[in-house]
Amino acid sequence: MKKALVLGASGGMGYSIVRELTGRGIPVTAFARTRSKLEKLFAADSIVSIFPGDIYRLDDVREAAQGVDVIFHAANIPYEEWEKKLLRLATNVVTVAKESDAKLAIVDNIYAYGRSNGKKVDETTLKNPHTKKGKIRLQVETMIRESGVSAVIAHFPDFYGPNAENTILHYTLKNIKKSKKSRYVGDQRIPREFIYTPDGAKALVNLAMTEKAYGQNWNIPGYDVITGEEIIDTLRQITHYDKKVATISKNMIRFLGFFNRGMREVVEMYYLNEEPVVLDGGKYERHIGQLPRTPYKQGLAKTLEYKI
Repeated sequence: MKKALVLGASGGMGYSIVRELTGRGIPVTAFARTRSKLEKLFAADSIVSIFPGDIYRLDDVREAAQGVDVIFHAANIPYEEWEKKLLRLATNVVTVAKESDAKLAIVDNIYAYGRSNGKKVDETTLKNPHTKKGKIRLQVETMIRESGVSAVIAHFPDFYGPNAENTILHYTLKNIKKSKKSRYVGDQRIPREFIYTPDGAKALVNLAMTEKAYGQNWNIPGYDVITGEEIIDTLRQITHYDKKVATISKNMIRFLGFFNRGMREVVEMYYLNEEPVVLDGGKYERHIGQLPRTPYKQGLAKTLEYKI
């Protein structure tokens, strides 16, 4: 890999991908909408070129992709925009990859799998999404596969980590860090999976640098499953936080949806807090190597320490 473009570079996973690439000495063009945030994150890094642009403007993406051989697609948009805009966004990325003869490394979630029925899902598991957003993700995946572009599609569980602000766990962490009353989304007794973004970035870059990985899907699990109670107990050990952490239930989100369209879109994904999808990473370990897996206590401590 001679030079990479990271779309969505100011987001949680995009930020970690840029850091992983530059840590390997690979020059990066960091693309996101807001110049000020890009400068805040990357101005001090001499091998990062900042490119503020609109991913819906094909010419912006074209210009940013000049001279790159791998495009990392980590850009995301609010749930309420998915139905009208997510496929269009992905089509722009694929179009530019074709024109520039660049490979794609895609950050994807677990929505397209649908319900797991209590079993770990691997890359051979039939994708049968039952939610609107899961069906949209599968539609995007199918389009990428049929485009003829050389692509790696990596499925990740929910994120946490430095600069990963648009996540359900960040909602809990931000108030604990401030020693304020906090809340946790979902039943605190149910074990589920989270991935530390630097681990996810390392795994994706490893895939992007492996020729045989292209044309395939890869599951990248977190360290292990963990309950909300265990997360909160770990945070108490790290910070000595002593306040109660309340639970945000599905009914609470449904109520908030009367006033907020974004919250209405969250309701259908609440099943992931009730019957979590857990990824099997065996394929990665058989073909690529050991998965990067930071223990939760270490990852949570580094996340809380992060400031920019």
